[in-house]
Amino acid sequence: MTPLDIALVSPRIGAEVRGLDLATLDAGGAAQLRAALWHHRVLFLRDQHLDDASHEAAACLLGEIAPYALHGGGDALLEMDAAHGGKANVWHTDSTFEAEPPLIAMLRAVVVPAVGGDTLWANTEAAYRALPLPLRGLADALTATHSNAYDFAGSRPGVTRAAAERYAERFTTAQVFRTAHSVARPHPATGEPCLFLGNFVTGIEGWAATEASAVLGALQAYVVQPENTVRWRWRAGDVAIWDNAATQHYALDDYGEAPRVMKRATIRR
Repeated sequence: MTPLDIALVSPRIGAEVRGLDLATLDAGGAAQLRAALWHHRVLFLRDQHLDDASHEAAACLLGEIAPYALHGGGDALLEMDAAHGGKANVWHTDSTFEAEPPLIAMLRAVVVPAVGGDTLWANTEAAYRALPLPLRGLADALTATHSNAYDFAGSRPGVTRAAAERYAERFTTAQVFRTAHSVARPHPATGEPCLFLGNFVTGIEGWAATEASAVLGALQAYVVQPENTVRWRWRAGDVAIWDNAATQHYALDDYGEAPRVMKRATIRR
């Protein structure tokens, strides 16, 4: 089997996979992508120009695909159209309010602005390793609560009320989910501890809101340190595949009324 041609995009997170056509992906290639994903956390593939069928087929080779029942439908692909509220300009990990959050996401750029609309990813495993030992010990001992029910009167570190409301309006339903995860959650595939936080975190079990907010803010600051992040400038047809258990991401809302349409497949495991 020919090894993947991989070039780093940044030292701690992100790599571009060159010369691979996802439309002809087979099981062996998918296994190589998964292995590369645990190392680089997010993979970028330029100029794929998949259609919905080939996008879904490639995602199915990466693992068990999740229909979007939580978002009011059963389709394999979720369309995020900026013109209809499809903006996610908050740091988050997808669906952490589920008991078993999805492991992988595969995002395809359909329409992108001429300028702006980049996406950033952060490496939460690298953030955990960067913690001072006393703070790492605290993270190891904590359990965070996650929910898709937003408290708009409250505050989240680094999240504006308007951004949280826009995100909630698009990606949550009348069904409320609440669950608890270790703050230093072991990666389901590798066992590495990762800071499992993001915008669905509502508090720390057994802690008052004020104290929890301070600690969560301190931990989140390590996640989004520039050294732990990568930024991708999209071209129509690009695909990004990321490790949802070890990353957070943020879609920049800096393109005004320009069209931006993305489609995402989510892999449970």
